[in-house]
Amino acid sequence: MKKTPTIGLILASAVILSLGLVLSLASPLKAIRLKELATFEGVRVNQITGYGLVVGLNGTGDKDQTGFTRQSLSNLLKRMDVAIAASALKVKNVAAVMVTADLPPFVKPGTKIDILVSSIGDATSLQGGTLLVSALKGLDNQVYAVAQGPLSVGGFAITGQAATVQKNHPTVGRIVQGATVEREVPIRWQGKETLTVKLGQPDFTTAARVAEAINESLPGSAAKPLDASTVELAVPQNFRENLAVLVADLENLSVDPDYVGKVIIDERTGTVVVGENVKLSTVAVAHGTLSVQIREGAQVSQPGPFSDGQTVVTPETEINVEEGADNLLLIERSTNINDVVKALNAIGVTPRDLIMIFQAIKAAGALHGELEII
Repeated sequence: MKKTPTIGLILASAVILSLGLVLSLASPLKAIRLKELATFEGVRVNQITGYGLVVGLNGTGDKDQTGFTRQSLSNLLKRMDVAIAASALKVKNVAAVMVTADLPPFVKPGTKIDILVSSIGDATSLQGGTLLVSALKGLDNQVYAVAQGPLSVGGFAITGQAATVQKNHPTVGRIVQGATVEREVPIRWQGKETLTVKLGQPDFTTAARVAEAINESLPGSAAKPLDASTVELAVPQNFRENLAVLVADLENLSVDPDYVGKVIIDERTGTVVVGENVKLSTVAVAHGTLSVQIREGAQVSQPGPFSDGQTVVTPETEINVEEGADNLLLIERSTNINDVVKALNAIGVTPRDLIMIFQAIKAAGALHGELEII
């Protein structure tokens, strides 16, 4: 005969399931690859910039008063054996733009990269435009890439005589693989005797753990932390002419990073983010809400017919005040983020209220961690 589960068994199963969920949330962060935590000195992105013209716009280009757009178009036409004065040009279908791109490390000539095109004049939209060939230069004034192609604009702007409808930002567009690399950034790579690891988030504990992980992975190596963000490694002799293999091995090392406990507050959006290492000492919190409603009205008194009276308007004001009567809540000393979240959720406050509560707890000295407002 099939047995029916008792209520006690069901409740016990629910408790066990809830306890398992809490324990899983409280479990320590798994080790992260060194690739996600750090970069290697010399392996970096370089910024390149250029000036260009976007043509083919549907009357949304720069105004005739934009002198540099007309002059640029005149110079371009002269190079094509079309001589015309800048003052005689109409540029409503043309826009002057700045072209920017990130040049990845070790990129070779002929590689395609993405570019960002931004209007620098008074054009209202770059939708439907095509960027003419533009040279992208580095800070050394050398040309590293050449860009050209049709723009992809994730928005629009429609303007009438009395109204304008706009979505997103129509004066900025992208061209996927719109530039061709012409010059490689020189990087001294092979033959290096030392290799420097740069942490993305400086921390002395993490730097020490990275050095320990490298020494365990490469017996005989001498990795050591120089400061909170730098770990220096003496390259073994057999890797000095094959550094890419060494870096590939180091990138996949597992490291357990350590972070400062932080509470990040964005007052503009009411966003509160609490880090894993944030702790609270025992503190009592009472949170009440005060609601004030004011309604303004008017009472009109009309005199009787054929009388010498006057119409009188009497203002009326109705004020309602409601104040919450929340009890004092005791938050015990917490050991993990789950305790912090449960205690604050028990008060039943909104994210906007949490901002003020966290600031008050920090002022009371009960919040152990950094409070950062962005």
